Amino acid sequence: MSAATSASASPAAPRAMRTPVSEFWRRFRKQKVALVAGAFLLALLLVAIFAPWVAPYDPSTPDYMAILQGPSAAHWAGTDAYGRDVFSRIIFGARISLAVGFLSVSLGGFVGVTLGVVSGYYGGLIDSVIMRVCDVLLAFPGILLAIGVIAILGPGIDNVIYAVAVFSVPIFARLARGSTLSLKRAVYVDAARAIGVKDRVIMMRHLLPGALPNVIVYFSMRIGTSILTAASLSFIGLGAQPPSPEWGAMLADGRSYIGVADNVTLFPGIAIFITVLAFNLLGDGLRDALDPKLKMA
Repeated sequence: MSAATSASASPAAPRAMRTPVSEFWRRFRKQKVALVAGAFLLALLLVAIFAPWVAPYDPSTPDYMAILQGPSAAHWAGTDAYGRDVFSRIIFGARISLAVGFLSVSLGGFVGVTLGVVSGYYGGLIDSVIMRVCDVLLAFPGILLAIGVIAILGPGIDNVIYAVAVFSVPIFARLARGSTLSLKRAVYVDAARAIGVKDRVIMMRHLLPGALPNVIVYFSMRIGTSILTAASLSFIGLGAQPPSPEWGAMLADGRSYIGVADNVTLFPGIAIFITVLAFNLLGDGLRDALDPKLKMA
């Protein structure tokens, strides 16, 4: 038998084993729309971080010689009622909106996932109490619950973070609880419990990782919702206070000039729309990449 025949008869070399990260990237890079959304959000994050060097004007300095001007070469998005550059204020406002969205969802996610894993693992009275509290919170519309929290804590951007976090908790708790209920009876969990592994270790090492895919997807989508909610609270005067360049506050400042200087409300509205849309599209892509039930070539 020739060497060529021997080589052809030998079994094919096994494919290199993919790591979870490489498998995720293989799936995610096929989501072209999600990649574009992620690239936009990364660019927006960089612009927000380097806002003092990117913005052409100071966002709080008035220029009474350039009041309510339309878009031009000097002011790409025009100016507001105080002559402040709208484009610069949108750039600085991205800092506030992204910070509120990320911090509020992170806080709500941490509390919600912790409660959900504990509830699903222990069950019984603990599960009943936690889930009934979540049911009460879910009975209120999100914006109404946030307004109630703001009414107690007072207006301000810091309190908006707490308010938005509160109505993020029950959804995260339910997601984590559902995953925990399906995993806690797995053989490896029973084995860990049988050899005396502490409950805290079981929940952290064996149950929490199983809940992460759904949590990550909802986390990305919830940031967009939180940005929209924070903008709504600022629009009605319960969030960021003037002269803060928060997008919702900018909409509130410019609503008196609709029809006279539409750019004052148009461009902040576009910023909110595109950012929330990008987070939703990114979440869709993450869901398709992280869901093992979706078979992709």
